[in-house]
This record gives sequence, C-alpha cells and structure tokens, in this order.
Amino acid sequence: MKTNKQNKTNKVAEQAVRNEKTAPELQSRSEQSRNSDSATAKTPEQNQTGTVNASVKPYVNFAEREYNRKLPVEKVLEALKRWMPLQYELAEVVGKWVWITFPEPPIERVRAELSQLGFHWNNTRKCWQHPCGDALPRGQQEPREKYNVWFPFVLDPNRVKRTQPAAESAA
Repeated sequence: MKTNKQNKTNKVAEQAVRNEKTAPELQSRSEQSRNSDSATAKTPEQNQTGTVNASVKPYVNFAEREYNRKLPVEKVLEALKRWMPLQYELAEVVGKWVWITFPEPPIERVRAELSQLGFHWNNTRKCWQHPCGDALPRGQQEPREKYNVWFPFVLDPNRVKRTQPAAESAA
C-alpha cells in the first residue's frame, strides 16, 4: 500500500515524462540555458552572412587633441610631415587653417590619427580641417577666395621630386 506522498511523487514523475515527450521546450533552468546558448550560436556560414561584430574604435586622447588644436600652422605641418607623410602631401593651407582633402575616404586608423592631431571633419567642404588656434565664426564667403592658399608639399625644399625619372635627373 502506497502513501499519499509516494502517490504524489509518482504522479509528478509520470507527468514529467509525459511533458518531455509532448513538450520538449519545458526544461529545467540549467537545461534551458545550455540549449539557449546552442540555439543562439551561429554556424560559420551564418557568421559569414550575418552581422559583423562592431569594430573597436581607435583610442583618441581628447585632452591632447584640444592642445593640438591650438598649435600654429608650422607645428601642425611639422607633425604631419613627420608622423603622416602621405597626408602631408595632400595638405593645403587656407589662411591660417590646414585642410586635407582625400581622393577617397581614409581608413579608420588615419581618421583617428588626424583627430588626435586636432583635425575635424567638415561635412560641407568634405575635407579634414585644423583651425591652428584660429577658430573663427563661419563666414559667408568661400575661404579659398578670401585667404591665401598654398600647398606646403609643393613649396618644401627638402622634398624629393617624383616627376623626373632617375636618368633625367643625373643628366
């Protein structure tokens, strides 16, 4: 003869077996967490077609950036020439500002280095600009028409002329 307690535990066990057969989604919490991990895990094919993990942004020290924004034109050009020679070749000085216009968008690392040096993106002119400590309110006139414009790379006496072949320069 079975007691009420034994009958109750047997009924619970039988019901659990029935539920497992009819409704496999009813599981203990540990089983659910294991299954949910495997259910959300993607196969390599899904990872290729799915979303890409967000990239880690390069570090920019904003205190140093603010200091660099106050540097004069000569110091900014020296820093560009030393640390970013390819960007130095593209630089133009408009008044007291340094502008860099790229033929195509630069990679994220270059953008971070420009930002660290004190440059900011001007979406209107589609170029990177450095105020060189002379931040003026926006004017109505085009800056290239109002101020002197010059290219430091062209005027640099130490630059190597790439336009002449080696045979012509020896003659």
